Amino acid sequence: MGIFSRIGDVLKANINDMIDRAEDPEKMVKQIILDLQKEVSQATQALGKAMASERMAKRQYENAIKTSADWEAKAKAALNAGEVELAKKALSNKVKADEDVKQYGQMHEQISAQTAQVREQVEAMKAKLEEAKSRQAMLIARSQMAKTQKNLAQSVGGMDASSALDKFNRMEEKVSRQEAEAAAFADIAGTSSDSDAKTFEELEHDMHVDAELQRLMAEMRQTDVVNDKEGSTVQ
Repeated sequence: MGIFSRIGDVLKANINDMIDRAEDPEKMVKQIILDLQKEVSQATQALGKAMASERMAKRQYENAIKTSADWEAKAKAALNAGEVELAKKALSNKVKADEDVKQYGQMHEQISAQTAQVREQVEAMKAKLEEAKSRQAMLIARSQMAKTQKNLAQSVGGMDASSALDKFNRMEEKVSRQEAEAAAFADIAGTSSDSDAKTFEELEHDMHVDAELQRLMAEMRQTDVVNDKEGSTVQ
């Protein structure tokens, strides 16, 4: 029986050691939030660069369209003036501008598509971050509750119930003895007080009796004196 008890203690110690060395969920949740915030910040910066590139490509595309239109207007003006060669030179520049329009147009479309994709990714990451923040408090609360339950289980498991009850019984007996002693002292104090009170009452009673005796004796003496005087007068 002792061997199995020791084996159980060893296994319990190993399990507790493994739990203690495990990653703290509270710290892990906070770290996940920090990592997500960092990723969202980096993605937001990348989105900002992509949007800047998109605006630049759009500006180049619009400038190429405007340049093409300007050269066409110059070619028409040269033809109206009868300057065919000058009109050809203007149209030659227009052709080059049209090539730029095509090139910048394709570039703008490609960058716009990439920017839209980055924007979607950033929005998805922000949504995940908000979800993680909303679940953070709940996960931390659950982790703290699990720790509390673990500590209570360990306390209950390590407590010797019989020993604790024995101590409780001894304390109860000690309190009972104290109560009995207090009651005994109270009885003794009460008896003495009653005896003293009775003594004082008897003494006071005797004093009243003596006073009444003296009063009666004095009255009787006065009565005798009066009677003697009246008897002498009659004779």
